Amino acid sequence: MQNDYRAVWNNCLKTIKASIPEESFDTWFEPIIPVALQNNVLIIQVPSQFFYEWLEQYYVDNLRKAIYKELGTEGRLEYSIIVDKGNAENRPQTINIPIAKIEYDKQHPKYQANSEQALKRKNEILKEYDAFFKSVSFNENYTFDTLVEGDCNRLARSAGYAVAKKPGITAFNPLMLYGGVGLGKTHLVQAIANHVRSNQPDKIVVYVSSEKFTNQFIEELKNNNLQKLTNFYLQIDILIIDDVQFLSGKEKTQEMFFHIFNDLHQHGKQIIMTSDRPPKELQGLQDRLLSRFKWGLTADLQQPDYETRVAIIQRKLQTEGISLENDIIEYLAHSIDTNVRELEGVIVSLMARSSLERREIDTELVRQTVQHIVQTTVSDAGVQHSAEMGIDTIQSVISSFFKVTLAELTGKSRKKELVVPRQIAMFFCKEFTNFSLKSIGYHFGGRDHSTVIHAVQTISDLCTKDGEIRQNVQQLGEMFKQKAK
Repeated sequence: MQNDYRAVWNNCLKTIKASIPEESFDTWFEPIIPVALQNNVLIIQVPSQFFYEWLEQYYVDNLRKAIYKELGTEGRLEYSIIVDKGNAENRPQTINIPIAKIEYDKQHPKYQANSEQALKRKNEILKEYDAFFKSVSFNENYTFDTLVEGDCNRLARSAGYAVAKKPGITAFNPLMLYGGVGLGKTHLVQAIANHVRSNQPDKIVVYVSSEKFTNQFIEELKNNNLQKLTNFYLQIDILIIDDVQFLSGKEKTQEMFFHIFNDLHQHGKQIIMTSDRPPKELQGLQDRLLSRFKWGLTADLQQPDYETRVAIIQRKLQTEGISLENDIIEYLAHSIDTNVRELEGVIVSLMARSSLERREIDTELVRQTVQHIVQTTVSDAGVQHSAEMGIDTIQSVISSFFKVTLAELTGKSRKKELVVPRQIAMFFCKEFTNFSLKSIGYHFGGRDHSTVIHAVQTISDLCTKDGEIRQNVQQLGEMFKQKAK
């Protein structure tokens, strides 16, 4: 029976069919073709890379249990993936990928024996490489529960959670997460680490920044102890390396990382990396290293949308045991839309000012705090670009320039002497900030995005037709450029 690969696969299908919905079975298992059975390794052919990844993501446990039932504890499964369907003259081209080793139920004696051995191995490695492990730290507050999910991070979070449950087993190896500053990359990778440490204590997890990795390399190279550092990294189960873009130009460090990457990947160990840009835009890294970054899944984290920002604020306030009016929460969500870190920083500052100054958190305190945080960010970062300028600042300058009040600037009046300054203010908010049209409209009496678009187009047109408006816009533009420096 075991020599008949078709019979073995048919029996596997019976086991799988009993555990999943009929529609899922028809979609994902009917198209599979058994190919061969060699040394307890059953080879099955799947139609595409996507098909393989879906099976690995959602049905890998079903496949393992079926193989274990048919072939015993030494049973293995290997995918033959069609990469070129061929034609009448040429046969289809395929690549073969082995499935990871069989996992046992936690109550299975084999699982318990393996777990005890793994814990013993882990303790021995922790003792041997104590100096290296002392530099590895985790933030226990970074979990999947504290990471607010939205359209901006849904793919990355889902992939991260899949990896956390089954490190080294899913198709997401390596997992590359990229995005700008403060969008949650570090939170997500540490959430993965904390989940593994809590649920699979026999796994060795290492989280390290690329800067620390480079410094370790230099230090051990100086001490002629490079082999010990290499051996340390080769014995871990999950390697998380933050900000790989900083490996740029460090040829010797890249060489070491390349060999560590290869060895860990070949042995089914999980690799997770973060970067501020996608692999194709990374400069100063070896081509062979970049090609390996693309083996698994690359997912981006984007700026949070309005709804996600509201959810983040509410979660933060709930954690701190504070309640705020909805209009204040809306104001915060519309005023800070660059990244999560800055948003949380404003909330922390609000609470501190409220406590120290013994003031209620009202709209005026929020306005002052937001303005202060934005200005501080520009100053500390030395940013020359005006994208960090606040809407409040622009409104204040425009109000003073045209000698109108803030209430008049943001009000409903359709008088020309107010409409033109209002449109110019919207024009500069679009030009000098990264705020969405919806957020800009909110700060001008709750107007919608189409009103902002109309204002920008109107002022752009008037600058070519009306000399006075063109002169005012040019003068104001210079003023804003000076403020942004």
